[in-house]
Amino acid sequence: MKNISIITLLATAAIAASCSFLDEQLKGDYSSETYYTNSENAVMAVNAVYNSLYNNTEWIFGDVASDDTVKGGNAGDAADINNIDQLNATSDNGPIGTYWQHRYETIARANNAIANISKLNIDAALQTRLIAECRFLRAYSYFCLVNVFGEIPLKTQPQTSADAIHVGLSSVDKIYAQIDEDLQEAAKGLEEKSVEFGRATKGAAYGLLAKSLLFQKKYSEAQKAIENLEALHIYSLEPKFEDLFKQGGDKSPESIFALRYGNTTTASLGNNLNVWFAPSKDGGYYFNAPTQSLVDCYQTNDPRLDASLGRDGKPWFDGTIFSKSWSEATGYLVKKYNEDVVEGQARSQCTLPQHILRYADVILMKAEILNELDNTLDAIDEVNKVRIRATLPTHESSLTKEQLRDKIRRERRCELAFEFHRFGDIMRYGKDYAESCLGIKFTGERYYFPIPQAEIDANKALK
Repeated sequence: MKNISIITLLATAAIAASCSFLDEQLKGDYSSETYYTNSENAVMAVNAVYNSLYNNTEWIFGDVASDDTVKGGNAGDAADINNIDQLNATSDNGPIGTYWQHRYETIARANNAIANISKLNIDAALQTRLIAECRFLRAYSYFCLVNVFGEIPLKTQPQTSADAIHVGLSSVDKIYAQIDEDLQEAAKGLEEKSVEFGRATKGAAYGLLAKSLLFQKKYSEAQKAIENLEALHIYSLEPKFEDLFKQGGDKSPESIFALRYGNTTTASLGNNLNVWFAPSKDGGYYFNAPTQSLVDCYQTNDPRLDASLGRDGKPWFDGTIFSKSWSEATGYLVKKYNEDVVEGQARSQCTLPQHILRYADVILMKAEILNELDNTLDAIDEVNKVRIRATLPTHESSLTKEQLRDKIRRERRCELAFEFHRFGDIMRYGKDYAESCLGIKFTGERYYFPIPQAEIDANKALK
C-alpha cells in the first residue's frame, strides 16, 4: 500500500480532471464547492495528486527512446513502443497518448487542489504546505512533458470553463518559466523533512529546480539552487550503490524524492516495473532490454553494472545465474526494480521504490555546472565523490574542460541507468551528440514527440 497515495472513490469523484467534452458540472455526491470544506479533505485531495504519479510509463520515454534500452519482450508485443524507440511515432501512438493523459491528470488535480485549498479557512501552515506540494508535483509533470513534447498547453487553473480547457501551445521558454516559478514557491512552503513519509520536501524542490535551470543552461542560477539544497545538511551518498535498489532504499539519505510503495496485498498498488522488466521465468514481460552500448559504457569492475542489469553468467537478484536467453532482444535485462515476492503474491506487488531524484544526480549536476562555469578542478572533485562510492579510480586534476564534460556525461549514464533520465540528457547535450547516440537524423535542434491525436481533436485551441 502506498504510504500516502491511497485515495477513496469519494475523493476520486471530487478531484477527477475535467473531460474536455463536458460543458456541465460533474454529477455525484460531491462537487469542488462541497468537497473542499475541511483540512482532512484537503489532505486527501493532495494525496490524490500524488496518486496520479503512479503510472510507470516513464521508462518508455526515458530509456527506450534513448540509447540505453530497446523495447524488449516478445517481438509482437506493444509494437507502438518500437516506434518510440525509432523516433518515428505518430500522433495516434498508444503510449504517447497514455503518457500525455497521465501527466495532465496530475496537473489537473494539482490545479484543482491549489485553487480550492487556497480558499479554505484551515491551519495556515498546513494550507501553505499542501499548496507547495501541489506546485512541486505540477512542476515535475510539466518538466516531464516539456522534455518529451516541447511546446504544450500551459494550464494552471481548474478546467471549469471553455477557456481553461481549450488552451493553445505555449513556448518551451514559457513552460520552463512556470516550472521555475512553481519550484521557487514550493521551496518556500515545503518542510525540510517530510511530515509524512513520501511527501515532497524543500530539498526536492531545490533539486528539481537545479535540474530545470541546468536544462536551460542557466548555470549560475542552477548552482545557487544546489547550494540551497546542500545548506539543508540532510543528504549524503548511500555507502553501497546497490542498497538504493533494495527494500528501504527510499529511506536512504541519498533519496531526495521517490515513488514509494509499502507492504500491500493488492497487486494493483505495487510497483509493477517488477513485472515489466522481469524475465518470463519469473512471470515477467522482459521489456526495456539494455543495449550493448550501455554495457560497454561501464568500466571494467564497475560494481554498478551488475547492480543495475542482468548479464550472462552473473548472479541475478535472487542469486540464480542469469542467462542471456532470458532476453531475446539484447541478452540483458534491468535488475533495478526486480525483487522476490511472497509466495502466492503477484510480481506487481513489488514494494521497491522508484527514485525520481537522488543526491548522486545532484552531485553530477553540480559537477557539470562547475565545469561549464570554468571551475573544472572543483568539478572533478564532485565527480570523484560518485566514483569513490563506486570504488573506481578517481579522475586526475589535469583533465581539460572538454575532457571532463565527456566524462561527466558517461558518469551520469552509468550512475543513473534505468532511472529514466537518459533521453532528456542526450537531447539537451545537443543535436550532434543525440544523433550520434541514437543513429538517427532528425529535423530541428532536438527531437520532440508528436502531440496525441486525441488531444488535438479535443482541444479546440490547438492548430
